[in-house]
Amino acid sequence: MRDAGKALAILEEARIMFPYIDLGPVHLGTFGLLLWLAAVAATLVLHRNFLRNGVDGDALGVVAFVVIGGVIGAKAWHELQNVGELRFAMRQIVAPGWSHPMDVLMGFLHWFQAGFAWFGGMVAGIAVLMWQGRAVRFKAVPEGMLGKPVGAMRMLDLAAPAAAVGYGVGRIGCLLSGDGDYGIKTTLPWGVHMRPNALVPTTDLVQPTPCYELLFSLVLAWWLWRRGKKHLPVSVITGEYLVLSGIGRFLVEFVRINPRIYWGMSNAQVAALGSVVVGLVLIGVAKAKNVQWTPELVSNST
Repeated sequence: MRDAGKALAILEEARIMFPYIDLGPVHLGTFGLLLWLAAVAATLVLHRNFLRNGVDGDALGVVAFVVIGGVIGAKAWHELQNVGELRFAMRQIVAPGWSHPMDVLMGFLHWFQAGFAWFGGMVAGIAVLMWQGRAVRFKAVPEGMLGKPVGAMRMLDLAAPAAAVGYGVGRIGCLLSGDGDYGIKTTLPWGVHMRPNALVPTTDLVQPTPCYELLFSLVLAWWLWRRGKKHLPVSVITGEYLVLSGIGRFLVEFVRINPRIYWGMSNAQVAALGSVVVGLVLIGVAKAKNVQWTPELVSNST
């Protein structure tokens, strides 16, 4: 019995999250580390998609801009859901006074490390990708010529599998940091504990909903990658991403701790339904227009 109790204690400890990693004097946040890993994974997938579609583009640069825009958009979406709390947080940040700039800066960074909304990041990321689609070009034939721009909607199609992978990996950062994206109380054998120093601690055993989202995202990325091999009209893949990712997010919200605000649904579920509707409309319009994916690759010379 003593050995069984010891083994159970070890197992329970193994299920506790690690919001920070200390390497000597270095204090690293796991959310930031996983965000970096998500960007690396997305870059690799986007680079492979560029290669197979004859696109001459810098996948790393594209992802870097999307990550910056996405983080800002996700934070803005989350904070604007409760303007009163945002105002209170701003007053707390500037409370030390501008004569203590480092205190104000550290207060801002502490505030910025938690509280992000996926749909805000997605909307901002879409906007950045559409903007970059005007600059990224197809490889020209023959060489020495200037290829045609990929365009906004083709760029979204190219980035859809990478977005799915990056989102799934990034969600594990939310789990490790314990930022409140975990699920409801559970007795399931794969339930997890949060450390007392988690960003949003709890003493309950809870469902690891980010793990569910990771698995769903990997399946979604596989599906979109395979769909990219077919000669689908432009925007169909983007539409499918919006529909399927919206369905996944809508379902996972049933076992998350987010409050129910609208008709028994959370903010994320309402946004997820919007994503599904927009995706269905986009698919319908794309099939009606039937714009071919590969344009004439040769343009005017440089």
